[in-house]
Amino acid sequence: MDIRSLSAAQAYASARPATQADPKDDSATQGLRGTFQDFAATLQHSEELAQSAMIGKADPHALVQALAQSELAVETAVTVRNKVVEAYQEILRMPV
Repeated sequence: MDIRSLSAAQAYASARPATQADPKDDSATQGLRGTFQDFAATLQHSEELAQSAMIGKADPHALVQALAQSELAVETAVTVRNKVVEAYQEILRMPV
């Protein structure tokens, strides 16, 4: 038996878990989930404030601020989406 092939197999076995996702490490998942929840909350708040303003129960200044925040949130989401699509298209252009 060749010792080099045995150490190569051991090295592969030890390196393999590094390429797999760690189910215990949910920091990225939690970060994305929090970001999406903040985005939804911003849009929900703006919608509620707009409805209140229609019936005269909300300050127009607060409505303008809420609409500006929701516009910024949507623009940010669109920019991130565009960057993800660009990255995906670059990956598709890579030679195999």
